[in-house]
Amino acid sequence: MSVSTQLGLLLWKNFTYRRRQTLQLLVEIVWPLFIFFILIAVRLNYPPYEQHECHFPNKAMPSAGTLPWIQGILCNANNPCFRSPTPGESPGVVGNFNDSIISRLFSDAKKILLYSQNDKNLDGFKELAQALQALQNSQSGFRLKHFLRDNETLSSFLLRNASFPEHSVQQIIEADINLEK
Repeated sequence: MSVSTQLGLLLWKNFTYRRRQTLQLLVEIVWPLFIFFILIAVRLNYPPYEQHECHFPNKAMPSAGTLPWIQGILCNANNPCFRSPTPGESPGVVGNFNDSIISRLFSDAKKILLYSQNDKNLDGFKELAQALQALQNSQSGFRLKHFLRDNETLSSFLLRNASFPEHSVQQIIEADINLEK
């Protein structure tokens, strides 16, 4: 038997079966139409609204490393939607978390821990700790000028922008500071 003869016999058998089962034929035709009309009614009652194109910040996968993966989860927990493309969508950009606080903290800690043997940074930290301890223990007053840099701009700002007289600016710079308060 050829393929066309087999197909013709199969269609004739199907048609004969459907003609004898009229209720089943009616359900098979009406049920998809019923669902289709429900979809049309919903679409007419709730028309679509225009929404801008949505760009989401990139999130690193666990294979990128533990720190970028955790940053991707924590920094984008609320999953914001932006109108313009995000930096992570640029071609060739794998992670744009280099400017985050966590990345800077870990990179600074890494520099201190890795290079502290060769550097004298820890000596500077020790000196700073000793100076802060002496500052805390001393009862003598500190003046505001002790906390300003050599070429500070506070006095020039007070003179020009705030229009303070010069003797008032000197009094402010020479003012005593109580660190405990």
